[in-house]
Parts: sequence; C-alpha cells; structure tokens
Amino acid sequence: MRQPSVIARRVAAASVSLVVAAGAAACGPEDNDANGAGGDSTPHKGGTLTVLNANPQQDFDPARLYTSGGGNVPSLVFRTLTTRNRENGEAGAKVVPDLATDTGRPNKDATVWTYTLKEGLKYEDGTPITSADIKYGIERSFAPELSGGAPYLRDWLVGGADYEGPYKDRGDKGGLDSIETPDARTIVFHLAKPEGEFPYLATQTQFAPVPKDKDTGTKYEEHPISSGPYKVVRNENDGERLVLERNTYWSASTDAERKAYPDKIDVRSGLDSSVINQRLSASQGADAAAVTTDTNLGPAELAKVTGDKELASRVGTGHFGYTNYIAFNPTIKPFDNVKVRQAIAYAIDRSSVINAAGGSALAEPATTFLPNQKSFGHTPYDHFPAGESGNAAKARELLKEAGHANGLTVTLTHSNAKDFETSPEIATAIQDALKKAGITVRLQGLEENDYSDKIHNVKTEPGFFLAHWGADWPSGGPFLVPIFDGRQIVKDGANFNTGLLDDKSVNAEIDAINKLTDLDAAAKRWGALDKKIGEQALTVPLFHPVYKRLYGKDVKNVVISDWTGVLDISQVAVK
Repeated sequence: MRQPSVIARRVAAASVSLVVAAGAAACGPEDNDANGAGGDSTPHKGGTLTVLNANPQQDFDPARLYTSGGGNVPSLVFRTLTTRNRENGEAGAKVVPDLATDTGRPNKDATVWTYTLKEGLKYEDGTPITSADIKYGIERSFAPELSGGAPYLRDWLVGGADYEGPYKDRGDKGGLDSIETPDARTIVFHLAKPEGEFPYLATQTQFAPVPKDKDTGTKYEEHPISSGPYKVVRNENDGERLVLERNTYWSASTDAERKAYPDKIDVRSGLDSSVINQRLSASQGADAAAVTTDTNLGPAELAKVTGDKELASRVGTGHFGYTNYIAFNPTIKPFDNVKVRQAIAYAIDRSSVINAAGGSALAEPATTFLPNQKSFGHTPYDHFPAGESGNAAKARELLKEAGHANGLTVTLTHSNAKDFETSPEIATAIQDALKKAGITVRLQGLEENDYSDKIHNVKTEPGFFLAHWGADWPSGGPFLVPIFDGRQIVKDGANFNTGLLDDKSVNAEIDAINKLTDLDAAAKRWGALDKKIGEQALTVPLFHPVYKRLYGKDVKNVVISDWTGVLDISQVAVK
C-alpha cells in the first residue's frame, strides 16, 4: 500500500451530481462518422481524443506502473484479470471480470484463487493471450529493475517475499510456484494468508499479460505488447507524449467495459496546470476534443467557470477515496495523553480548514477516517464533535483534565508544497483554531521531500503533523490496514502506521475481515472497525477532496466513477 502523491486523482460520489453536457449512458461503438449531426448526443466511433496532463505517463510498463497514479491511460493498453466497473458514481466502485470469465473463485478460506480466461483473447500482433503470459507478467514485476508497481503481491503470494523475478532464475523455468497454470486458460494463485479482496488486487497492471518472447526488460516500456483496445505507436521522453492507435485484434465481444470510441488517443504531458485549464476552457481546434485526468480547477478558476453557463456544463465532478487528516505520534509528549489529542479534535475549525483547501466546492468536511462512500463501508461517527467552527470550551476543559490548565505549546509539521493537502494555508487555519482553545501552535514547514522523509520514518516522526491517504481500490482494507495494523509498522523503512497502533483486537479484526469474500459484508465490518479505532483519537480527519475538471466542448459520454474519481477515457467519444 502506498500514500498517494499530491497529484489530484480519483473521485466521484453518487451524492454529488456530475455536471455534464452529454448523456452518461455508454453504448457500443458505431461505425458511422464521429462528427454526427448537430445536437446528436449519441457517442460515435472515430476521431482523436487529446489528453492534456501535468504529469508524464512515465515507466509505461505494466510491472512498473502503480495503477492508481496513471489516470486511466494504462487501462487502454493493458487488460487485467479483473477491472473496475465503468459506470458513474457508486456503481463504478464494483470489481468486474476483464480477461477472466469471473472475478475469481476462492477456496473456503480465501487462500487459493482460481481464474479462467475468456476465449478468443489476442495481443496486438494476433497471437493468443495465455495464462502463462499472465503468470510471467506478474513474475517480472518482482524484478528489482522493474520496481515501482503496487507491492501487495510480494506480501500476499506464497514465496513472494523472497522472489526476485524471472531474470535471476534462468535455471528455474517454473518461476513462482505459488502461481500455477494447469492449462492455457487457467491460472491459480496460492496466498500466504486469507485475502477476500484478491479480485480488487487483480485489477492492478501487474496482472496484465506479457509474452515472454517479447519481453525486453527495462526497454519494454518503449513498446509494450497491447492486450487492450489501443496499442502504443509513439512514446516520447518517457511518457511526456504517448500516442495510442487501435489494436485491430482487440474484440469488443471479449471486453464489456472499454468502449474505445476514438480511433486515436494523443496524451500530452508535462504541461502547467493553468495552461491545461486555459486550453480546455477555450476549447479551440484539437482542444475541443480534449480532457485531463490529473488537473483540477483551482478556486479562482472555478469561480470563473461557475459564472459561465457554457463552461459550467463542461465540468466533471468526482470523489475518490481520500482523506486529509492530522496525525499524532503518541510516543511523543504531550500527545501520549489521549485527552490532549481529544482536545485538539474538539478545537478544529473545519470551516476554516475547508476554506484554506479551496472552499466547499473542492473539499468536504470529514469526521471519519474512511471516506464517505458505501464501498468503503462508511459508518458515520463524530466522537469529538467540534461543529463547523470548533468547540474551544470543550477543548479547554480536556486540557485542564490533562494537566494543562494554562494551555500548552506544540509544533505542527507540514509541507511547504503548494497543494491543498498539507499546505501552509491549512496549517495556519489549524494554528488559528487551536489558539482559541489555549494551544499555541508553532509551524514547521518543510520542503516536500524532507517532509515525506521525516513523517514516514519511525525514528524522526514528529508528534503532530498533517497527512493524507488514498486507497488503491474502493474498500476499507487498503485504507485502514496500512495506517492501523500493528504488523504494518516498519521500523527501518517507510512507515505509514503513524500512530504506531499495535492493538491485538484491531489486528485480529483485520484478519477476520480479510477472510470474507462477501465484499458487502466486509465493507460493514471495515466501517465498524473505523469507528472503534476513531475513539483513540490517533488522527483527526479534516476533509475529503472534491475534484472538478474541465473537458472540451466536443467530448461526449462522460463517466466518472467512485473508483477513480476522474473522467474515464475508455468511455469518452468525440465529435
């Protein structure tokens, strides 16, 4: 599991409507002209979709991609055993089959998962996709020279912790014994412990098939072999410009999720965010058929857009499972006293924090650690109700009980990076709120790399700092486990269990939930666990970001799901 970068990424809650110009219902590609008749809102096949992004699509190799960080461009080229349901809002948080015929068949305790591939699957060169290719694709993701992808397989697969990839086992033709391929369409995974959410993991790009005879190691990213509806025909400056064209061997009959309307997709990256929004706003030339998967509207830009009816009709709104919060290190005084932590929770003025984050259009108040979406098992609670502007009186009362009747002075560590997650503006809003409760806050602003190194090292972790977390799939598991499972505490590496919680009852409940293959039942348990952990005030949830992104005037069929929170380019059509 990993803490997401500050790149604005996934989002889309059913409770927040999508402001779109085109209908959201997706239908199959049609072979008529992409322009269509005037006023025709039916998505058509054809044309070129331009993607304008700030961040280059680097390391375009399924082994190296951290799927959540790549928008949805990788999904156009790399199919996986399972994938996300390509629908708006809550429905889009479900996992569905992709290369496989179903989402996986577990044994009784969810330690063995079996998949069968669909018939007729082919690569861009027309050769068949086999289970051995998926096994090899996973195995190469263990190679040190291809690092960067999601780390779960190393922990979950039997023997994964010690495996170093196929390049170092030339004498062992079998690779990982915990992955079996009894025939060309069957693949079986043996896990070290029960994992009921394995179908979610099987959506990661590491599960994309790679033909062994076409593997070129670190150069594979220059021309990866496509299993999806598009193939790479151009990759400049390590993903700064990526051009995709149709894979003629892809068949819609084997892929119910990707609509693949455009004939060509031109991904241009490394652009300034203000430039991206200006180009999408003007919507001239090729930019009329353009979208972005990583650039939000800022407060000033949003104000301008809101006042323009035409522009407002071209804004997609989404939510992704993401929480911005205050973290405490309870081994450092005075945060070892739960009443001090509770006092800070009561004193928080979430209205001022949200204003600092860009306003209510870009941030929603949070009192639970889990995001407020059904798939996470969100269970409403507010253990330390501060209201909209903080409860300074209750905070002072708790401080007195903690032995700080005359107040106290603390240091809040934050990043100096100008993003809305851990910014100086948010730190200042917290400083002002706590002052009303008799808490003097000194601000320690660090450069982004120094900040990240400091808060993720057990030896240097401060007592009081700003943090954020996002899930790799829409479930409570990848949200709660890295932050609150005591067995996830890393003493000599990157640690995310900032509260250093090692509660046997919490660990046991995590194990019990992981055995469940009924994901709805698991979600309820995750929500209950979140509520239980919240009583310890190891974090103070602040807000969940809201993503608002422009798209060009000729873009149709806008779909934004609760899984990614960004416009799904596998569904987009252009005039």
